[in-house]
Amino acid sequence: MHSKHIRMSKAIYIAATEPDSGKSLVSLGLLRMMLTKSSKVGYFKPILNENSNNCFDEETNTALNFFKLDLEYKDCYAFKQGEVVQLLSEGKIDKVIQTVIEKYKQLEKRFDYVLVEGSDFSGVGVFTELDVNLMFAKNLNIPALIVGSGNDKKTDDIVQTLQLSYKSFRKKEIDVIGMIVNKIAPEEVSFLIKELKNHIPKNIQLDIIPRIDLLKNPTVREVVQELDGKILFGKQFLDNAIGSYNSGSMQLRNYLTRIDKNALVVTPGDRADIILGALQANASSNYPRIAGIILTGGILPEDSILKLIEGVQSTVPIVSVKEGTFVSTNKIGSVKPKIYASNTKKILLSLDTFDRHVNAEGITSKLTSYNSAKMTPNMFQYNMLQKAKENRKHIVLPEGTDERIIRAAGRLQLLDIVDLTLLGDKNSIELKCNQIGLQIDLEKINILNPQDSIYNERFTQKLFELRKHKGMTETIAKDLVTDVSYYGTLMILNGLADGMVSGAVNTTQHTIKPALQLIKTKPGVSVVSSVFFMCLADRVSVMGDCAVNPNPNAAQLSEIAISSAQSAESFGIDAKIAMLSYSSGDSGKGEEVEKVRKATELVVAKKPNIQIEGPIQYDAAVDRGVARTKLPSSKVAGQATVLIFPDLNTGNNTYKAIQRETGALAIGPMLQGLNKPVNDLSRGCTVDDIFNTVLLTAIQAHQN
Repeated sequence: MHSKHIRMSKAIYIAATEPDSGKSLVSLGLLRMMLTKSSKVGYFKPILNENSNNCFDEETNTALNFFKLDLEYKDCYAFKQGEVVQLLSEGKIDKVIQTVIEKYKQLEKRFDYVLVEGSDFSGVGVFTELDVNLMFAKNLNIPALIVGSGNDKKTDDIVQTLQLSYKSFRKKEIDVIGMIVNKIAPEEVSFLIKELKNHIPKNIQLDIIPRIDLLKNPTVREVVQELDGKILFGKQFLDNAIGSYNSGSMQLRNYLTRIDKNALVVTPGDRADIILGALQANASSNYPRIAGIILTGGILPEDSILKLIEGVQSTVPIVSVKEGTFVSTNKIGSVKPKIYASNTKKILLSLDTFDRHVNAEGITSKLTSYNSAKMTPNMFQYNMLQKAKENRKHIVLPEGTDERIIRAAGRLQLLDIVDLTLLGDKNSIELKCNQIGLQIDLEKINILNPQDSIYNERFTQKLFELRKHKGMTETIAKDLVTDVSYYGTLMILNGLADGMVSGAVNTTQHTIKPALQLIKTKPGVSVVSSVFFMCLADRVSVMGDCAVNPNPNAAQLSEIAISSAQSAESFGIDAKIAMLSYSSGDSGKGEEVEKVRKATELVVAKKPNIQIEGPIQYDAAVDRGVARTKLPSSKVAGQATVLIFPDLNTGNNTYKAIQRETGALAIGPMLQGLNKPVNDLSRGCTVDDIFNTVLLTAIQAHQN
């Protein structure tokens, strides 16, 4: 069985190994590469850097304006850095992930290509920049391009950093399609490539960008922003690159010997000699050009000096700052170069550098041919919500007076996902809403009372006709119609609802029996079974049967496996089935092992193209390391997504153990095999359980 949900991804996640890696250059180069393939290119930053003056993030602003992308600034990011820090400190990781997925998905719908640029902040409590980037790349399910820096680092350190980053991404099962190492001394490029090829897998594209002096240095504009400076002269020259900086506190004759090319002169505002001397040196052919002059201490030169400067045709900016020379000099030293939308020269140099040193076509080829069928819990829940919204269905909730049911109904109504019918007395439901303080518009929810409904007569006749061959009388039918489980099932049968969710109060038998009698099983299906969608930390596993069949025989087990695989596929999970037992492969003997082996053979006979392994132990099914030892040639072992248990005892206890010990979210059980969806809740279910089960049921109803 091949997944219908694998899509060709044309998005890429740019992740830096450290700050100041040159990620902006790579992003600009990739954006232009994408624009050569399509005019519909999007740009997204999960977390936006915040700056002191609350201006636009420069990287985002540059991407939008230089390439004239068809995007609003507000649509290019999910959070500002401070917002994420707050949410993470409150333990609201899921909210962060869900919001990032939602914002990204909006761009994915609109554009042929999307470049996602990773976060730049490093370290918030236990969260590091790497943790955050891994979290986003994993949940967006897009390949990564790792960008490293060789800035003042030894070759061994560069190789080790990239190795560790690569292993971190692969450990989270994030695909890495390439690595770019920036800011390498030109004479070390060849040696570094050789070393990296010895330590990085051959399928990873490696590109090295040598250090470009004009790109590694900040501009006067960046210094002005850092120091909150006031521009006195030469505003048009703020993009001058700074090669070095020094303070002018000595006598002019000594200071002039210390001026280097593209130097930034830092001097107190009352040192007219240094100011005028620096300007004269800049104009002289005997001295190098300077980048600009910073006047410290909040002191302005005397009016006469200002008048003199004003009359000189200067090619350098002169900026006044409040802080003293020592503090200002330290701050200048900490300024990291950025690429501004206004600095066309720097942008063009970046693009030219990228073109000369990066195999853009190689990245394009890997990107456009990349397939992924992975599914994270957050992506699974997002997809559930979207599928339910897109294909609106009507779901009946028979236990309409239960507080949990009412709260779930309120949430569903607020999000406007499905149409709902609650069964029960309207006055009782209104009273319950008031008691629990729930603000819910009951006029938007259909409420029917099976005791005196307008449909009772119609339902009675229907039930009688369908069951009279089994001894049903009209009197019995009339009584049964007032039972909420029969009433809800008859609503589905008469086209008044698409599915039913019950079991918060009633037993499984009470919920399922009317469905088995009236809705019946799909053609070719003899056994109704169930699955749970187990949302683990980094994957979603489909587990069956954990709720219905106590001890299925081989034929029944094969049906459960096929139904579970179909359920997985319909929810976007590539089905790789593990038929679980206490032995793997041919190692074990015994009646129970043989049952699983026979069931596996029956599945293969019915569905020759299905991906299945059995018998197999749980550890070999989900752990790649164990799989390599026990079943090295298996295409399923170590990566199973559908786990079929040999009996209810094993399945029910295993899913509950996993849920309790790992904190995983178990969505379900979802019944499979019926002509129309009816799903059974646990009597200990939460509001979240009900909410999720209604979504499952709505999606099932669309697929039936």
